[in-house]
Amino acid sequence: MSFIEKYDLWSPEQQQAAKEVQNRIRAEDLSVVRFSFPDQHGILRGKTLVAGGVEGAFKNGLTIASSLLMKDTAHRTVISVFTPQNVPGLKEVRGSADMVMVPDPTTFRVLPWAPHSGWVLCDLYFRDGRPVPIATRHLCHNAMKSLADQGYDFMSGLEVEFHLTRMVDPRLALSDAGQPGEPSTVELTHRGYNYLTELNYDTLDPILEILRKNVQGLGLDLASLEVEFGPSQVEMVFNVGQGSQPADDMVLFRAAAKQVCQRHGYHASFMCRPRLPSVMSSGWHLHQSLCDRATHRNVFEPSGPTEAMSETGLHWMGGLLKNAAAAAVFSTPTINGYKRYRPFSLAPDRAAWGIDNRGVMVRALCAPGDRASRVENRVGEPAANPYLYLASQVVAGMDGLAQKIDPGPPTETPYDNQSPLLPQTLAEAVDALQTNETFRAAFGGLFIDYITQIKRSEIRRYELEVSEWEQREYFDLF
Repeated sequence: MSFIEKYDLWSPEQQQAAKEVQNRIRAEDLSVVRFSFPDQHGILRGKTLVAGGVEGAFKNGLTIASSLLMKDTAHRTVISVFTPQNVPGLKEVRGSADMVMVPDPTTFRVLPWAPHSGWVLCDLYFRDGRPVPIATRHLCHNAMKSLADQGYDFMSGLEVEFHLTRMVDPRLALSDAGQPGEPSTVELTHRGYNYLTELNYDTLDPILEILRKNVQGLGLDLASLEVEFGPSQVEMVFNVGQGSQPADDMVLFRAAAKQVCQRHGYHASFMCRPRLPSVMSSGWHLHQSLCDRATHRNVFEPSGPTEAMSETGLHWMGGLLKNAAAAAVFSTPTINGYKRYRPFSLAPDRAAWGIDNRGVMVRALCAPGDRASRVENRVGEPAANPYLYLASQVVAGMDGLAQKIDPGPPTETPYDNQSPLLPQTLAEAVDALQTNETFRAAFGGLFIDYITQIKRSEIRRYELEVSEWEQREYFDLF
């Protein structure tokens, strides 16, 4: 009996999809298939098999080193797998023992930019068939199931800003290696500050058209392409999706954008605030609502013209605001991302809400009879792990529903009100998460301790680095 059969890891839908995928691989004469899982940072990692090995992977999965889950954003293993006390409650990863990547055949795609290649997303299991409890796709699925048990489906739409530059030097000299290595040298594709201008769009049209064809060729539901405010900054917006599907779409979109750009002499970066002259920070605005599973009704929709949104929607939003500081670790997981939270910047600096106001954290966009009634959380950065970002919204929102949390009145002055400030640094956010009982109950203490340990390691490494600012400020003065 195969590993997948023994532990009953596939639904009937996945079993049928596996047969169809194997038929398609033969029919289209694919030569390789990439098997990937999203790590703790939302970065895809995995293995590539020649086509003849796919049948075995669809029976027994693929083994992969568990130390991959112990790495920070520099790919450094910061939680030792060789010292028992440094592995937080996970004896299964000691010695970098194998995990099993189990393919989800319903995610299979052929890569338009590499048409000899298939691609499939995987979930992580231990050798005894148990889900790896710190694997973020599992956490997201669990959150969606908890919400479904309450009678709702989570609906979300992606609005993603990023920087699209032209590659000058990929920095591949021997001296450029490291953890991390030297960043690429780039030049602008547009000079910025001409928000949504036709001329700037036409300047970028050659590469944007290449991106559009590949993104749509993957089956991603792209809605629009836009020129953003900052130099070389663009935005892509996707139509609404259900449950964890938008998280799958986001990890594939980011990988696709970076790979396609690289092949055509460009560089796509989802870093929030790159060190470029006159730069504008990039955000990931997450539009969200709830759908009643029985009636398929949008439960955020207000019943009358005097209401900003339904009572259910207000309670959901109350949960988002109450848990905003702790959730920042999931919506803004990098040290760099906190440089975006500043007044009068079209990014929030406090946990406030408003009606169609782009300065608040949660922007309400609801009206009677509008089936697209929703809230837009503007707190996130595009480098966030999509599974943790979506799951954190569901966990916080469900807390609001359970506690019937009142979000208070809307504000018209997003940068001048009494709402709690958002964390100013990743360290502040990690401190808030460490003691947050809502996320600890939903994700488990094991995961919270694990992710905060990784983040604290990144923070310590950052704090030990001597910056150019420090050198300028102190070297001659003292």
